[in-house]
Amino acid sequence: MFHKIPKLAWVITTVVIVIDQFTKQWVAAVFYLYERVSVMPMLDFTLTLNRGAAFSVLATAGGWQRWLLSGISVTATVILLTCLSRTHKKDLWMITAFSLILGGAIGNLIDRAAFSYVIDFILVYWQHHYFPAFNIADSAITVGAGMLMIDLFRKKPVEIQTP
Repeated sequence: MFHKIPKLAWVITTVVIVIDQFTKQWVAAVFYLYERVSVMPMLDFTLTLNRGAAFSVLATAGGWQRWLLSGISVTATVILLTCLSRTHKKDLWMITAFSLILGGAIGNLIDRAAFSYVIDFILVYWQHHYFPAFNIADSAITVGAGMLMIDLFRKKPVEIQTP
């Protein structure tokens, strides 16, 4: 199965994982918990530890969520690898979308397996309205999922089979 996955997918996935892990480890080494540093208007860096899923759902569940969320990430990884092995080498859009999601899923899985939490550090806000902190892996997953949604609306040629 792995030999059918385009090389571009491996490159994108690896780049996402490396950038994600590097930035998380940098923030964990430089910041203390909840310290905030303004990067630009509406954007701060802050070290937070998310024991739950997106938006800290299940964060206070007591520990079992680590295994549930890790299992979901492993399942998603297998599904994405299968999708990539069935994607045509010339379909750069889908290869990129699946690879971004895969890299993000693995990046967060590494944190969850190593620490039992995911390091989040990007904080976007407007006045007193805050979006939950996130990381590079979350961003890659979001962009990849957005690409998949856009693909649903792209016009594709319809092949008509004649008997």
